Amino acid sequence: MLIIPIKEGENIDRALKRFKRKFDKTGGMRELRSRKQFVKPSVKHRSKIQRAQYIQYLRDQENQ
Repeated sequence: MLIIPIKEGENIDRALKRFKRKFDKTGGMRELRSRKQFVKPSVKHRSKIQRAQYIQYLRDQENQ
């Protein structure tokens, strides 16, 4: 649970902005979306390998 202390006289928009930043850093939304559906470990592994291949391809293109 995120707790954002609001200082006396602080604008609510500023506090909301701090909350949004803190929420993004914790990765709550990413985790929520990933938990919506089950992904088999083999599929996770395959996508991880594909992502690594794609990044390697981009780096190779950059070096040429």
